[in-house]
Amino acid sequence: MFSLLSLLYLHQDAYGEDEVPEVTESTEESKEESKEETKDPSTLNIPFEKYELENGLDVILSEDHSIPFVQVNIWYDVGSKDEVEGRTGFAHLFEHLMFQGSEHYDKDYFAPLQPIGAVVNGTTSFDRTNYFEGVPSEQLPLALWLESDRMGWLLPALTDDKLKNQQDVVRNERRQRYEVRPYGEVWVWLFENLYPAGHPYHIPTIGKHEDIENATMTDVQDFFKKWYPPNNASLVVCGDFDPAVAKDLIQKYFGEIPRGEDVSSVTDKPATLTEEKVVRKTDNVSENKVWIAWLTPKTYAPGDAEFDILSNLMTEGKDSILYKKLVDELQIAKDVGSFQYSARLQGQFIITATATSGHTTDELVKEIDAAIVEFKAISSEDEDLKAKIEISKLNWESNFYNGISTISSKANILNTYNTFLDNPDYIQQDLQRFLDVTSESLMQNVNTYLDPSKRVVLHVSPEPPKEESETESAE
Repeated sequence: MFSLLSLLYLHQDAYGEDEVPEVTESTEESKEESKEETKDPSTLNIPFEKYELENGLDVILSEDHSIPFVQVNIWYDVGSKDEVEGRTGFAHLFEHLMFQGSEHYDKDYFAPLQPIGAVVNGTTSFDRTNYFEGVPSEQLPLALWLESDRMGWLLPALTDDKLKNQQDVVRNERRQRYEVRPYGEVWVWLFENLYPAGHPYHIPTIGKHEDIENATMTDVQDFFKKWYPPNNASLVVCGDFDPAVAKDLIQKYFGEIPRGEDVSSVTDKPATLTEEKVVRKTDNVSENKVWIAWLTPKTYAPGDAEFDILSNLMTEGKDSILYKKLVDELQIAKDVGSFQYSARLQGQFIITATATSGHTTDELVKEIDAAIVEFKAISSEDEDLKAKIEISKLNWESNFYNGISTISSKANILNTYNTFLDNPDYIQQDLQRFLDVTSESLMQNVNTYLDPSKRVVLHVSPEPPKEESETESAE
């Protein structure tokens, strides 16, 4: 899922740059009056106070004095989905440029933070961009000042040399992550077939080589001015701090940053598949693997949680449906996994498996399809199915509680809910989506979305030996 669990496993998005979808796998005081949230202690909650600066910056404060550390976490409501044709990769490019210095600290952003034991990074996805610093409590002023300076005064320090350098860095990163890495282009191949040209999810977060290379200073400046003002951002301070001091610091450092134009990121653009697409690719890999992907409900939408539960039933543990059949009984797969990758515009349910020696990915697809047909035939009144769903729900509930065990995860969760739902106080409702899954709702979604005639099947096999390739080319 994208909403909470994937936040616990930062930072490498399967198709973007940050968050790993959780694979269930078996192998062998200001403009507005501040709002302080207090909850019934019996419910899952993260105490916080939310208010807004006059320039539109959302501020969320959440105290946790368990350790002398504090997290500064800022989200900008822009991701690669908000880019335009010919200007792809800009959100991720700024993930790099934001660490190259700003007007009042025109040096490497990491330099003053790493010596004090800070944890610093930034991530980009289809749906948002975030930056964060975890610092000792007494260093909160430094973290806030640095963050504010690059929000308000990045462009005066942005030079042609910096831009050119980071364009080269990003293009090299694309090569390393996608083009050279084994199976690295799988997510490119999947999403360019799941989504048509022009859809916000058609192109990877890192962008196209030619767009990154051809980006001009004016292009990137305009992108920053549009998407990175305070009124398109959400700032969370979480951990060991004094709220009164934090408010003064935030007003001092962020309050004078001018409000930008009001913008709206893309939040609704569903896609549909009208046929099965079978894609066959070769790569510099050693094993035959297959990915089967369906379009499913987007994050937080009805049905999203059901597919997370389904991933547990399908591939979690040796008694799971697909492991038992493909790995244990038929021994045609070395491993099998599944996950619901929930994103802001659309979800994707993906099953992946690796063929054992002497077997093919076509065999895997045939047996996976047979297992799904068999599963669809199970009555929603089946007691064994109900029991397995209840166990899966307990596992998800445990994950939610583990998800608020660190101040970094709390800060990110608060910003997730605030940016996507305009409601930082959503964690109990998020959990409730899973607790409310029933055998009826799960089977209804399986039958609605897991249509073999509306999906993408991607086969990836090792490149043929060089001599064989040359012979085939000659023929």
